[in-house]
Amino acid sequence: MPLDLYDDQVRADPYPLLRELREAAPVHWASQQGLESWIVTRYDEVRAVLADNRFVKAPETVPEALRRYKSAFGNQVENEVRSLLATDPPDHTRLRRLVGKAFTPRRVEGLRPRIAQVTDALLDALDATDVADLVEGLTVPLPVTMIGELVGVPVEDRTNFKRWSDALLTVARDEEGLRARQAGADALRAYFVALIDERRTTMRPELAPDAQPDLVSALLTARDEGGRLSEQELLAMLMVVLAAGHETTGNLIGNSVLALFDWPEQRARLQAQPELLRVAVEEMLRFIGPVMQSTLRIASEDVEVGGVVIPSGSVVVAMLTAANRDPQRFDDADRFDVAREENPHLAFGHGIHFCLGAPLARMEAEIAVGALLRRFPDMELACDRKEIPWRPSALLRGPAELPVRLRPAG
Repeated sequence: MPLDLYDDQVRADPYPLLRELREAAPVHWASQQGLESWIVTRYDEVRAVLADNRFVKAPETVPEALRRYKSAFGNQVENEVRSLLATDPPDHTRLRRLVGKAFTPRRVEGLRPRIAQVTDALLDALDATDVADLVEGLTVPLPVTMIGELVGVPVEDRTNFKRWSDALLTVARDEEGLRARQAGADALRAYFVALIDERRTTMRPELAPDAQPDLVSALLTARDEGGRLSEQELLAMLMVVLAAGHETTGNLIGNSVLALFDWPEQRARLQAQPELLRVAVEEMLRFIGPVMQSTLRIASEDVEVGGVVIPSGSVVVAMLTAANRDPQRFDDADRFDVAREENPHLAFGHGIHFCLGAPLARMEAEIAVGALLRRFPDMELACDRKEIPWRPSALLRGPAELPVRLRPAG
């Protein structure tokens, strides 16, 4: 069947199509943007695929059809650097262990006061106007600032940092888009190469990785402490942290605000019970999460999923957003409930590729949404809901603009 999840109308509201697919069957063969793949839509099957080591990600496993597809979108498989997103055990196990030395819970939790400070400063700036674009004023600059500080990118470089990352994540539909995407990737690589060289001269090797002042120094230290992060692996890790770290979180915050506008009784409940914020963020992740689908996997052998045999060498797409609204797993799945207690959503994936940055994304969303509700309790959309434009990303979903009236008109 033909399928285009990148279509603008589908991007604006993918849930009716995903519901149709999920109700019809747990697994579908589809041709999407010229790529033939197996689309998995139900919770149990999606979770099983994400945990099954027979579905692999290493570049050498990629079939020719996927190479052509990725080439068309400006992503040459042959030139892919080994990252956590493109490796399988035992390489993935080694990389995850080394990165874990640098990206520790202590490092993430230590960012909480700074996230609150940056959020307050951004909202102070918005407070001077009645109508503001939350994407421009909050959902983009907050995660970009935090990822920039985490990695160690100077303030003066962060505008370029954001522009290059946007180009890297945008779906390229023509030659101009391909050139822009490749230029963004090349610029980011060159920037990180220079940043790594600089950090080699300033890092303090006597400090533990999670005591280093920034993630680049921490990763360098982890590698030098007997690990085996190669230069290319270090570069790949920084690319992943940048691209995944700010885009997903920004979309999560924007989507969460939209859900609160769409469900005013839930917004009122959350405002009356701010202690529900952490639980509410999990529901935001489930109900309107920022990642539509997992990164692509390849069947390394014939595998049966949902009664369908997926042939060896096939491309498999696990639809996270479809699984997270599966009524077989979640009671009243299409209802947004800020107090939903049992919520084993798959917004961050599952298994060995579970998102490394999940704690940071949760923290930023909790702080940002909580601060918005406190500072502007009566805010409302400043445009028709159907007029919200959506970012043209391949895997992610979030508003490109989010105009809000911070105070009631008049």
